[in-house]
Amino acid sequence: MEINLFYLVPVLALLYSVYYYVTKDSQYFHDKPIPSMATQPLLGSSGRLLLKKAAFHEWVIEIYNKYPLVKVFGMHDMTAPVFVVRDPELIKRVGVKDFDYFVNHRPVFGNTDNVSSDALFGRTLLALRDQKWRDMRATLSPAFTGSKMRQMFDLVGECCAEMVKFYKDEVRSKGGPQEHEMKDVFTRYANDVIATCAFGIKVDSLRNAENEFYMNGKKMMMLQRPIVAVKLICFRLVPKLMGWLGLDLFDTEQRDYFVEIIRDTVRTRDQRGIVRPDMVNLLMQARRGALKHQKEAKEDEEMKGFATVEESEVGRAHISKGIEMSETEMVAQCLIFFLAGFDTTSTCLTFLAHELTVNRDVQDKLYEEIRETKESLGGGPLTYDAVQKMQYMDMVVSEALRMWAPAPLTDRVCVRDYVVDDGEHLRFTIDKGTCVYIPIAGLHHDPQYFPNPKKFEPERFSPENRDKINPSTYLPFGIGPRNCIGSRFALMEVKAIIYYMLMEFTFEKTPNTQIPLRVAKGFAGMRSEKGVFVELRPRSQ
Repeated sequence: MEINLFYLVPVLALLYSVYYYVTKDSQYFHDKPIPSMATQPLLGSSGRLLLKKAAFHEWVIEIYNKYPLVKVFGMHDMTAPVFVVRDPELIKRVGVKDFDYFVNHRPVFGNTDNVSSDALFGRTLLALRDQKWRDMRATLSPAFTGSKMRQMFDLVGECCAEMVKFYKDEVRSKGGPQEHEMKDVFTRYANDVIATCAFGIKVDSLRNAENEFYMNGKKMMMLQRPIVAVKLICFRLVPKLMGWLGLDLFDTEQRDYFVEIIRDTVRTRDQRGIVRPDMVNLLMQARRGALKHQKEAKEDEEMKGFATVEESEVGRAHISKGIEMSETEMVAQCLIFFLAGFDTTSTCLTFLAHELTVNRDVQDKLYEEIRETKESLGGGPLTYDAVQKMQYMDMVVSEALRMWAPAPLTDRVCVRDYVVDDGEHLRFTIDKGTCVYIPIAGLHHDPQYFPNPKKFEPERFSPENRDKINPSTYLPFGIGPRNCIGSRFALMEVKAIIYYMLMEFTFEKTPNTQIPLRVAKGFAGMRSEKGVFVELRPRSQ
């Protein structure tokens, strides 16, 4: 009996500790004057998403619509309490006006101080926090101006031309137009663009389908793998233990592969004095403090796309000398450009291709603008300035980003107690360390801001209508100083390939084209349930 009691006491103590840890914040919203969603043990309010009963995009819209008359409500993401902000004015306060209270994203690793010194994701701009993030943002921001995009555009254009040539050759060799799964098509295109623009190497992911760069990137992006899901949960629940174990979100094999590419590239360029208009060169300049933020040219400001985000004073801050950027940090920045280009850009293109396929009137109107643009260029290659002047192209891309935002939700962490006071009847405190969600997909599908939101309607973003859009309700690249630094690059990449492809092909429906398109369930990013199938039919036919 004594022996059993000897073992029973610590077991009971352990079970109580686990129970306390899981439930300690379950009553968090009970003294707040806002509604909150029901919770389940461990799953919190996210059970439908975590158990793959809803797509991430649909789930965000669902929770947004749950309390249509409130400005903010509460929920639990697993064990953590989260404020979901619906009101555009409050979103503007959190994201812009009172940014100093909400500087950081919710850390994947719990706290970057717990990340091992060689962990890659924790060193990316996305994961950095506080002053480290401010310094890195100010250092990298000059690399993403319109003038830098113009210098890089030829590299993007080469990838577009190669891709179109490949599919034209395929039509000839196979005797007619072929059906393609567009996520695969655009992932390979995005891979080649990022390889040349961010890593300074040339690959051809269409003719060499299993090239090393593409395969390593694909493995890195398989975030739905069980091992990655386990890591994410462990980083969320026991970040200190994961940091102590020196674990990273990505496998060592992929991390080492990309580290070696950057190391060799930087070494070769230093030794031989090679200068190439790509991200590696810009990072090398940034590390030396030779990259300074300059005022945008007037034409770049006037021609930028509607979805392009503004750089804040944080990004424009002057860094007297380059920050001490290790090889790991350089690779980390290239990596986050890769992840964004590999997945979010290809996702945008995939859903855009679907909408152009099922909305033939939009496709035809866009083709006319493309044809007119080519004539204005005298048949020469597409230029960055020509892309920026394509008004209907910008309207179409802006609408695709509204309907199918690649990032359905963004977050901020409150770094010190913040009092919400709307001047009417709502007053409460968001406590230090608590997370805030901004439900982008919910805002984009709210008929109050975008009437008939399920209809693909580029005219919403015409010059006559765009001034009617509240900027805090259209957030495809986030909001405030912590918005997406690469919005210009992403839009350039998307518009360029659509120009080249529609110049040569029409997008046609096939028996495998899913209408209406459904998004895959679970927390696996924006991807279609059964693929996006389109026939690329040469215009000569």
